[in-house]
Amino acid sequence: MRSLRGEETPRALGPSRWDWQSVRRVLVVRLRSIGDTVLTTPSLFALKRFLPNAKVDILLEDWVAPALEGFEWVDEVITLKRGSAASRARIARRIRASRYEVAYNLHGGTTATLLTRASGAAHRIGYEDYQYARLHNHRAPSSSLLWGQDKTHSVEQQLALLGWTGVPVTDRPATRLTVTDAANASVAARLRPAGLSDRPFAVIHPAAAFDTKQWAVEKFARVAEDLAARDLGIVVITAPAEAKLAGALMQNANAPLTTLTDLSLPEVTALTSRARLFVGNDSGIAHIASAVGAPSVVIFGSSNTAHWRPWAKAPAEVVLEEMECQPCHGYFCEKFAEPECIKRVPVERVVAAIGRVLKESE
Repeated sequence: MRSLRGEETPRALGPSRWDWQSVRRVLVVRLRSIGDTVLTTPSLFALKRFLPNAKVDILLEDWVAPALEGFEWVDEVITLKRGSAASRARIARRIRASRYEVAYNLHGGTTATLLTRASGAAHRIGYEDYQYARLHNHRAPSSSLLWGQDKTHSVEQQLALLGWTGVPVTDRPATRLTVTDAANASVAARLRPAGLSDRPFAVIHPAAAFDTKQWAVEKFARVAEDLAARDLGIVVITAPAEAKLAGALMQNANAPLTTLTDLSLPEVTALTSRARLFVGNDSGIAHIASAVGAPSVVIFGSSNTAHWRPWAKAPAEVVLEEMECQPCHGYFCEKFAEPECIKRVPVERVVAAIGRVLKESE
């Protein structure tokens, strides 16, 4: 990861486009997934650092909002119910009544753009290539142009929008999440019966949003056996709807596993903050692990590693099989009967990455 975190004083990527001293309320709109939310935290940190006395709020979808529970760099998390027209109308009225002076659209989708416009903020900022860019009165050029590099990470893409308006961002802040006392206590109680309260353990997350990003359970089983041979406990986590993956992993692995399939997002944050290692597919959970400093090995299939790799504070590696058709949209494989990019990633390369990450993080 390119980083300017050694700078004494971070800089903006452009001049101030309005009088920041008059700004008291800022809205950040970032809809969609867990990973998107986690990767927005550097921008929230940069804003609050720049405007310590201003109110900085974020608009998220309700199902991902718990990821920011206890997060100190935002004043209020406003939640939108996914797919609800009534919720959109209610939120539009609410944010307009809040009288934000500045509203950043870090998403660019139709709903996010319409709500940014509905905020009535005097300064509405988005990229000039957004579909409805005309609804913003400040339109930024591409993040690649602003950073002066061919490829940008999602974190850099979001920071660039702030930096273009005069917010100091060149230190490229890390992602960060808060481990709440309640979640930490709950996780400790779940680990105790498995004898993992004081024993180093690895977290395996075998699930992913699409088949093009989901490594085979049988291969995760071989990884689990390798981790057990390194005298690490193993905790397998999935969402309730993905519990069958955890069950299949237990059946295939010749190693003792603890499975947790009902953790809340704050509990996932607390669990991964305790982990000696995280191993999983490219997912929002992987970004949570990185945000709390867990050494990580992340297996990639269809995704763009330059844009979605862990924005890591701790040692981390990505493992992928480079193919001419990779990266792609990832919803399905257009070239093969099955997504070969993720299927071809060998166990041996993942195990080798684990060894390097564990050694580097000792």
